[in-house]
Amino acid sequence: MRQVPESVAGPARAIDLKLRLALRVAALAAVCFLAVAAYALFDSDRVNRAKAIRIAEIVAKDISLQRAEAQWFSLSSDRTPDLQRVATPLMEPGLCIAYRDNIGDFRQGICSGALADDTVAPESFAALYRAVFHPGEPISMPLLIEGKAGGVAVATFDPATQIGQSWRETSRLLSIMAFALAGLCLAVYAALARALRPTHAIRAGLSQLAANDLSARLPSFDLAELSAISDVFNALAQKLQATLAERNALTRKLIAVQDEERRHLARELHDEFGQSLTAIAAQAAAAAHTAEREYPPLLGECRGISRTTAGMMETLRGTLVRLRPPDIEELGLTLSLESLVASWNGFEKGRTRFGIAIIGKVDELPSSVCASLYRIAQEAITNAAKHAQASCVQLRLEAGHADIVLSVEDDGEAGSGSLAPKAGMGLLGMQERVVSLGGTLRFERRAAGGARLVASIPNMGAEP
Repeated sequence: MRQVPESVAGPARAIDLKLRLALRVAALAAVCFLAVAAYALFDSDRVNRAKAIRIAEIVAKDISLQRAEAQWFSLSSDRTPDLQRVATPLMEPGLCIAYRDNIGDFRQGICSGALADDTVAPESFAALYRAVFHPGEPISMPLLIEGKAGGVAVATFDPATQIGQSWRETSRLLSIMAFALAGLCLAVYAALARALRPTHAIRAGLSQLAANDLSARLPSFDLAELSAISDVFNALAQKLQATLAERNALTRKLIAVQDEERRHLARELHDEFGQSLTAIAAQAAAAAHTAEREYPPLLGECRGISRTTAGMMETLRGTLVRLRPPDIEELGLTLSLESLVASWNGFEKGRTRFGIAIIGKVDELPSSVCASLYRIAQEAITNAAKHAQASCVQLRLEAGHADIVLSVEDDGEAGSGSLAPKAGMGLLGMQERVVSLGGTLRFERRAAGGARLVASIPNMGAEP
């Protein structure tokens, strides 16, 4: 036996379109936010470097000015410049400034400690920041005194302080972005829900079509794509409705032709076969009368012929009833159905009880509808009597304002086979009649025993 691949064994679980689009927008926005955060980090490092260069330049200029003043006032050239004078306006947390002479010896330096509430960055962020930006690299600026090199001024930011400040700014930015991302997702989801709201109408329209309600139509939508779907849907529904109307009209004509053929066949059987049986019965009676007087041994055979002829005439009468129902226009549907049930009660002689319940003004229905309802009831009761092995069969006909519902229910024995109705039970003919009237036919067979056939057609009102 051929194995079905797992990939096609069952349909994949569908994902809501609004959620899918919102997640994609959220992913794209998250990538953009991360790019903004990365840009902020690079810009922060650039600003810190530019600040360190500016501070080193200021320190170098101040030291050069102090060395020049020392020469102007004939002070000792070995005197160390005072960094405190320039440090006061420049110092900030984590900054160190220093002065080195021409041979690179450290002469003087001032450092500022970190703030007590500085946030300590996570180790992973610190390692990444060190690998990318190399914080804490000193910035050196040469001193020029009368065109000659006089040492270097050095400005350095503490790496831990720089990383902590970057982490504090980045975490604040990421928090803002997280809230913005959540708000964006909600806004996108709400906008998509509003934009896709017409899909509920489309789904409802498709459900109506699936339920054979071809009068379903979709309104015009604001979105061009959905409006195009609406136009195609309405055109398809209109075409299906016209096709179904033509098919129902053709079916009604075929049913009318079939009924006419049945009436013709019934007349032929009644006129030809029925008269022949009547003649045979008369001849058998005459032969029996003669045999009784002249040759008694033939009396049994003559009576047997009479019994066989009577049985054939009874079968013929039943066939004629099925081929040519009572004149519903004269008797009415109620009396016709009651007569049908009474005939089956007489035929079964108590083996199966047939009941009937009629609700509503069924005799005011159009003659074509009454004829179809009679045929459906006749076929359904015949099926129940022949196949159900039931003790009770109930016929119910209810004419409501909207629908006419005919049901035949029995309490037959439980079957061991499939619950689907068997072929050859007349369901196709009943289905054709019901569909031609714009209705539906449903067959139910219960596992515990019994079956129920329900025909429902729209009530178009009394015949004018």
